[in-house]
Amino acid sequence: MRDIQEIFNELEEVKKTQKEIQTEYKDALLNANEFEEIQDKIKELTEKRKTIQGMVQAEMGQRFQDLEMAKDQQKELKQMLSDIAMSNLMDGKSIELKDNHDSVYEPQFSVTFKRTNAKSIEEESTK
Repeated sequence: MRDIQEIFNELEEVKKTQKEIQTEYKDALLNANEFEEIQDKIKELTEKRKTIQGMVQAEMGQRFQDLEMAKDQQKELKQMLSDIAMSNLMDGKSIELKDNHDSVYEPQFSVTFKRTNAKSIEEESTK
């Protein structure tokens, strides 16, 4: 199995290459004749869409506010599910959920990395 630091370094290189190519792509788009015209049309239509959405939301009144509250509640419940699932897994319990159609759900987890201001473990141990 490859070393995790080696894979991380490779990922950083791929990100750097991707960023360079994206910059080149954006520059090329700016030099394309029709691109700026289309961008202006998109901005105009976006503003028009937002105006229409605002009118419809105002017409719906409380019903639209209920939608926003339901979105917030759904987000909170998902977080609660995640917290409970993690606690149960750490306690060695198995987790299985079923919906109204008897479809079975099992948890899936992923790991992400976030940059910190902390020193590396190796640097700390050499002091």
